[in-house]
Amino acid sequence: MTATSLTHLETLEAEGIHILREVAGQCEKPALLFSGGKDSVVLLRLAEKAFRPGRFPFPLVHIDTGHNYGEVIAFRDRRAAELGEKLIVRTLDESIRKGSIVLKHAGESRNRHQSVTLLETVAEFGFDCLIGGARRDEEKARAKERIFSFRDEWGQWDPKNQRPELWNLYNAMIHPGENIRAFPISNWTELDVWQYIAQEGLELPEIYYAHEREVVVLPGGGLLPVTALTPAPPGAAVTRRWVRFRTVGDISCTAPVASTATTLADIIRETASTELSERGATRLDDQTNEASMELRKKEGYF
Repeated sequence: MTATSLTHLETLEAEGIHILREVAGQCEKPALLFSGGKDSVVLLRLAEKAFRPGRFPFPLVHIDTGHNYGEVIAFRDRRAAELGEKLIVRTLDESIRKGSIVLKHAGESRNRHQSVTLLETVAEFGFDCLIGGARRDEEKARAKERIFSFRDEWGQWDPKNQRPELWNLYNAMIHPGENIRAFPISNWTELDVWQYIAQEGLELPEIYYAHEREVVVLPGGGLLPVTALTPAPPGAAVTRRWVRFRTVGDISCTAPVASTATTLADIIRETASTELSERGATRLDDQTNEASMELRKKEGYF
């Protein structure tokens, strides 16, 4: 098949496979970040196409805040077992016990503290590259990323100190202690991801599909899921709504959206017509300067 006869999704798939093979060929000890979310599910399928029938040349890694949705964690464990690949899980609870993470209060969102546990995990295993499912359309800071994103010896990201990427040539050369973050689906959009999931028949955690859930409607129209970690504010009215999650993460900062989409076809139609970005609509912590994506990335975040 010639390049000109590839469909849009086939072109993206081929690029993702090429990037994964470049990581495997250039890096000594890479790892693939797998949370159980839709983007990392796509990464797993690309890795299967890049390396099967052999084993993946890297383990799967998840930095667990300890406050993730149970359905997603159960799916993560089951999917890794089905693939027969090694899954390394490190939790923020371990970092809290060691004292490397100090919360301001018990109810503080743990999401922005993942950088600490992530960098501790990199040091523990000596990873020189982390493969992630970030996409440039998610958030403006991620649009500044290269596909091979250089991180210094402190694990920090400087958007002004990145390497040119011409003609699909990637440079993973680093000094000891430095790190590369590789993003094989950087050029994909949320719609591309959903269309690829439908094309490949990929399974996902059920919370990605519409279901009834107790929520509080926030003043700006957003929805706060009512859970043990995110109780309804005093005096707020709790209602049951049909909702789904466009992205999944720490319960304290991941909000659902109103939806009746119970099938992939429904979700694709909704995604094609929405005017709100994925993270802008559903990630509560991206709305403040203190926890902005760019600041967290400079601190070592994914």
